[in-house]
Amino acid sequence: MKLAVFDIGGTSLKMGVVTDKGDILASDKADNEGSREAILGAILDWLEKKPGCEGIAVSVPGYVDPHNGFVSMGGTVRAFDDFHLSKWLTEKTSLPATVENDAHCALLAERWLGKARNMSDFLMITIGTGLGGAAFCNDALVRGKQDRAGEFGCLLVARPAGGSVSHYTMGDNCTMTALRKSYALHSGRDVDEVSGKDVFSGWDNKEPVATRLVTTFYQDLCAGIYNLANVFDPECIFLGGGITEREDFLEEVKFHLAWFGKTIPVDTATFGNDSGMLGAAWHFLQSNQRDTHG
Repeated sequence: MKLAVFDIGGTSLKMGVVTDKGDILASDKADNEGSREAILGAILDWLEKKPGCEGIAVSVPGYVDPHNGFVSMGGTVRAFDDFHLSKWLTEKTSLPATVENDAHCALLAERWLGKARNMSDFLMITIGTGLGGAAFCNDALVRGKQDRAGEFGCLLVARPAGGSVSHYTMGDNCTMTALRKSYALHSGRDVDEVSGKDVFSGWDNKEPVATRLVTTFYQDLCAGIYNLANVFDPECIFLGGGITEREDFLEEVKFHLAWFGKTIPVDTATFGNDSGMLGAAWHFLQSNQRDTHG
């Protein structure tokens, strides 16, 4: 069985064809400028180029009803707010379609084919344009009453001292977006001119501004990891997102975690930027199995 899979992110749309065994037969990426019409158009174009797929599986940020594919809030892609994505896709293509939260997909990929295949309790933190999370406890994905469990980006990194509470959360301080904005502000550049690689290049070269910003980033991230480890007692906390491709990333996280005086098992996601697509495929397969067997 072949599925057309899509991972909608804050800055890019990843597209692929995945088998029911988890083999990626084809993949590509397109820039995402936040336009719903452009993203949907790119999805339809991919489907036209890749005939023979028997279903559509989508990973998307924000609040998602995984049972009917309705996106109530699109996270870093707000153009998808209050949009019935799976229904739209099925109407356009006549193919069955499923939609799942992106961090949930990253976790499901790890459970399906990755390092967590034999784990009953683990967490996933995804770091990118925003910060997402997911929890797998007692052999099940934790969804919560409104399917919004795992929003680790809402955890506070400091006591709010005024203004919006969101300014003091992991989502506003432990992301590549936050690093880029702060580095641009302190270096007098436009944020669009600054990449995450620029910030970490400054860190590697011991630039004072980059050193201060990246150190704070790691300290805040590790404070969140420490809190989550004590709440969930997981076998491992996996970290996903483009930043994990940095060669020294995991060792740098472990270095800053050591300050907390608690042994916390952390690792990077097995499939990197393919995690969202693979997890979306697994969600489709599981949903289709439930529908088939009632």
